[in-house]
Amino acid sequence: MLRVEKYSAEKKEAWSRLVKASKNGTFLLDRNYMDYHADRFEDFSLMFFEDQNLIAALPANLKDGVVYSHQGLTYGGMIYDDNMKSGKMLEIFTMMLDFLKAQQVQKLIYKAIPHIYHLMPAEEDLYALFRNNAKLFRRDLSTTIHQPTKMRFERGRRRCVEDAKKAGLVVKRSYDFERMHEIMKDILEKKYGVKPVHSASEMKLLHDRFPENIHLYGCYKDEEMISGSLIFITKKTVHAQYVYASDEGRNKGANDLMYDFLINEKFTDFEYFDFGISTENGGLFLNENLVQQKEMFGGRAVCYDFYELNLS
Repeated sequence: MLRVEKYSAEKKEAWSRLVKASKNGTFLLDRNYMDYHADRFEDFSLMFFEDQNLIAALPANLKDGVVYSHQGLTYGGMIYDDNMKSGKMLEIFTMMLDFLKAQQVQKLIYKAIPHIYHLMPAEEDLYALFRNNAKLFRRDLSTTIHQPTKMRFERGRRRCVEDAKKAGLVVKRSYDFERMHEIMKDILEKKYGVKPVHSASEMKLLHDRFPENIHLYGCYKDEEMISGSLIFITKKTVHAQYVYASDEGRNKGANDLMYDFLINEKFTDFEYFDFGISTENGGLFLNENLVQQKEMFGGRAVCYDFYELNLS
């Protein structure tokens, strides 16, 4: 017998066990990650049980009658393990949509988990979305390297790497979140007039909660960090959450050396290295200068998809 219920704190351990055992979940979907900014969102996460067994979960929040999966996360689709089959997913979606309608929810915005984070095929949810007339309304473009088939950096990037080495720059693991935040803050305020999403204390908090999954690397000239990168590490994919360089760092090719170290030395055993998205305005604007830089390191396109399901 299937049933659905809203997430509650006493179910935290069961949720975390499912994420760890899942074929498509990552530490970003663990409650210890999600809940660090719980005060910013009205949680509406759902848990799906068969008898007493938790078989699927949907990280979600509610805002103005719309359920999002999840506004505080890069992706947030249905989490499930390798026992999930397509017919069962259709049943789960039918039950979920009936539940949402009963709660007077008007719309579901569903962020699918990109395939580069799947440990094995896990697109049962995409078929269920199609069967329920969901509309693909947004597609963000990320740039990703498939490590087993990666290409060489383009000539200009290779030259910058060599120049950075000649200048005596060195990349190493760092715990100086304050300096990383200073670099980020300076760049974002100068170029875009905005502040970083994460504070230095939040970055450190998340690192302390997930020390195996969140690493900070710095590119140093002598003892000063002139470029920094916050890296999210999942079971098969490494994601560059932030990569920023100071003015000196940009002039000396610090980010080029950073990427060379991360891609060609540190994380060669992972299947994917993901640079993150280069789109804005709901995917309708492609920052061509930004995506070109990532493509010069050998990255190619992977889509982060958003679906809309009207319930009223």
